[in-house]
Amino acid sequence: MVSYVQDIFISLHLTTEKQRYMDVEYVILVNKNDKPLGTMEKIEAHEKAVLHRAFSVFIFNSEGKLMLQQRALHKYHSPGLWTNTVCSHPHAGEGTLAAAHRRMIEEMGFDCHIKEAFSFVYKADVGEGLKEHEFDHVFTGIYDDKPSPNPDEVAEWKYVDLDYVAKDVIEHPDEYTEWFRIALDQVIRRFRNMDVL
Repeated sequence: MVSYVQDIFISLHLTTEKQRYMDVEYVILVNKNDKPLGTMEKIEAHEKAVLHRAFSVFIFNSEGKLMLQQRALHKYHSPGLWTNTVCSHPHAGEGTLAAAHRRMIEEMGFDCHIKEAFSFVYKADVGEGLKEHEFDHVFTGIYDDKPSPNPDEVAEWKYVDLDYVAKDVIEHPDEYTEWFRIALDQVIRRFRNMDVL
């Protein structure tokens, strides 16, 4: 009887530890050429400003307006700031394009065709003792329907004119995420050259 109870306790303990491990998110560490170097727990990577792989998705409608999301107010960094349609990190062993499609569904409740437009590396202080240091892959696509945002991820969303957002980012930079402000100029240039769709 004692052995049976011990077995159940050990099984429950291992299940709890496995779940705790599974609940922790890991990012893919990379070098300046995006070559994988290993993984690190997401918060630790942001505390230590270690370069890791990320992606940003910019979705336009057929009128050329850009879909923005406002990050949920309880996000661990940059809460309440406006940013591109979707942004996140691929899991270990997951392709960046596949991760972008996964997060479009998880964050905004839709999926559509996207393609990689460009990539860039940046490092920025995002408050609360955290720093972003990312090799960011930028994807673009077109979608005309309304999204169904996940309230755990997104507070609000809207389509905006490119001229408006380009001006607003300059006039109110503190209302937008660091990576969005960095990527926006190149996204606009490529959109106007028809190089992002």
